[in-house]
Amino acid sequence: MEFFKIHKDIPFMRNALVFNIISFATFVLAVFFLFSRGLHLSVEFTGGTVMEVGYTQAADVGKVRSTVAGLGFADVQVQTFGTASDVMIRLPAQEGVSTAQQSASVMTALTAQDAQVVLRRSEFVGPQVGKELAQDGLKALAMVVFGIMIYLAIRFEWKYAVAAIIANLHDVVIILGFFAFFQWEFSLAVLAAVLAVLGYSVNESVVIFDRIRENFRRYRKMETREIIDNAITSTISRTIITHGSTQMMVLSMLVFGGPTLHYFALALTIGILFGIYSSVFVAAAIAMWLGIKREDLVKPGSGSKKDEDPNDPNAGATV
Repeated sequence: MEFFKIHKDIPFMRNALVFNIISFATFVLAVFFLFSRGLHLSVEFTGGTVMEVGYTQAADVGKVRSTVAGLGFADVQVQTFGTASDVMIRLPAQEGVSTAQQSASVMTALTAQDAQVVLRRSEFVGPQVGKELAQDGLKALAMVVFGIMIYLAIRFEWKYAVAAIIANLHDVVIILGFFAFFQWEFSLAVLAAVLAVLGYSVNESVVIFDRIRENFRRYRKMETREIIDNAITSTISRTIITHGSTQMMVLSMLVFGGPTLHYFALALTIGILFGIYSSVFVAAAIAMWLGIKREDLVKPGSGSKKDEDPNDPNAGATV
């Protein structure tokens, strides 16, 4: 399915060096903010009080959140779980204030609005649990990266695997850099979004690499730069359809999802936008700098008549 078809290849790789320099500068800035400011970790990572309260009817999560925030608690997480009448509240740890004291002050404020609200559970989540979550998250990220590299190396060639991983890590670091610079809350939901971006971004790279492989078979006398430009140009319509529809869904979560989904959707939005950019100007360009060639994917002399484009003046040439 195509909305439009571009008949003349766009010379993307002509300015590949300039875009790679911009990407490198952005990457360095993101790393700088990560080390200078660090991530603003949520209660799940830093530790705090977890409360579960029950209502007799569907809870107004926004009202509960504003009530708890009015007590002076920063970075409060409020969400429903199980049913609409069950609410989970996460409070950051406060120096000199116990879990029991935090729970008591919250329940006092909530019962002032609804006398039938019931405290079902209140417990302290220590920073050790948060440390384990952070370690598990890093392990999950490493396993995803390792798995993607193996997949791409088997499906294509090691140069493509290196190019795609550099591009994907570029997206991940950029997302983390945004969260560090603006000090947005980094939670487990955001971590899930980062892992989703890894898989989503590599999909676009695979589509472009697939078209590059097809072009190497069809256009035998084209230079590598022309092959890549043609591959990217011919997939633009598909990119607009796929990423446009995905971005509309993510933006709807960002606008209408409320505070619970806000940073999750924000991370996905940044990841999708930079994922398009990195697949074209980072992954494809790095693959070109690494010296990809027809012999990497197609054995010399292995082409057949059915692989040739009858409209291609280079068809029939041998390598």
